[in-house]
Amino acid sequence: MGGTPPAPEGQMRQVAIFRHNLFKVSEPFITEQAEHLRRYHPLYVGRLRYGAPPPGAESLALSDLVKGWPIPFIARQMLTLDPAPYLRLLKGRSPALIHAHFGVEGVYALPVAKRLGVPLVTTFHGFDATLSTAALLASPAYAHYALGRQRLARYGQMFLCASDFIRERLLGMGFPAERTRVHYIGVDCGAIIPRAPEEEALEILHVARLVEVKGTEYLIRAFALAAPQHPNARLVIIGDGPLRAKLEKLAQVCGLAGRVAFLGAMPHAQVLARMRRAAMLVLSSVRTSSGRVEGLGMVTLEAAATGVPVIGSALGGIPEVVADGQTGFLVPERAPEALGSKIGALLGDETLRRNMGAAARERAAQKFDITRQTAVLEDLYDSLLEQE
Repeated sequence: MGGTPPAPEGQMRQVAIFRHNLFKVSEPFITEQAEHLRRYHPLYVGRLRYGAPPPGAESLALSDLVKGWPIPFIARQMLTLDPAPYLRLLKGRSPALIHAHFGVEGVYALPVAKRLGVPLVTTFHGFDATLSTAALLASPAYAHYALGRQRLARYGQMFLCASDFIRERLLGMGFPAERTRVHYIGVDCGAIIPRAPEEEALEILHVARLVEVKGTEYLIRAFALAAPQHPNARLVIIGDGPLRAKLEKLAQVCGLAGRVAFLGAMPHAQVLARMRRAAMLVLSSVRTSSGRVEGLGMVTLEAAATGVPVIGSALGGIPEVVADGQTGFLVPERAPEALGSKIGALLGDETLRRNMGAAARERAAQKFDITRQTAVLEDLYDSLLEQE
């Protein structure tokens, strides 16, 4: 690759943060990481903006190139992988490298990076490493990814994995071990201050998109088993999705009317504020019939940083966050009885909750602090550019 020249002294290099759907409320971790860069300047690049960019951030979207309804124009690029629209969008810009979030984006960013002569970094978060090939091919949005994944593995410069679990999945697909490494994005342990004991309420918190992989059904059934012994406890569910109506009906059938609150999707700051009230966070994820598995569960890191114990399913990347019996509990997937037992154990023991919460915070600060993790990321960027 020809690459871009070094930035003038005193001027930061630019990194294009590539995500098709920019600034989604369910993906604060992408901007959170980018805004913690200190030696690189992020430029957000994608198809459409789904929310507001961070204050002062630069963003470019394919929708900027057309007047009126942009979907037909974007659909053509989606079907062809033609890099030309992105090259038009980036005209006059000189990113030193491209960092794509999700393997799908990596496949689309690859020809753009090649034309610009810059390295491509791709972060894999979950579904992009676990969803079956058949399921990917059945989706118009993911079919090109299924067909182009091996090309990405061959020509991408670096592959970052949200967990050890994700890395093992990628290696099994043929990604090169020497270019595939684990990199936890982390959470802002400076901004997230451990909550005070008096902030806690007897609330079980679940933050998730309401889709099969999150296993919300099993959490509701588990709460129904624990609820009679803990009449003051409530289950609070933050998130929306296609299963919401079905889950609301299940809560009623289980006799939990008035004890389960469906709050819908909320801005990230409000989620963090609500987390400070939680007695525990539960991520009851499952393996779906299409093969999808939880890659890590960023919300578990946020809970840990807040000093909240976590109960999670013992699969995917969740065990990399939850130290069973120390910072929370791990339970089998699709097992309401086991999950209900652990929920009851935490609800009935305030000292246990506080001890586990304190241990979770310490673990988050030592292993998952975003400032430290982003400094490591910038060193990885440097190592690629030094090879040019």
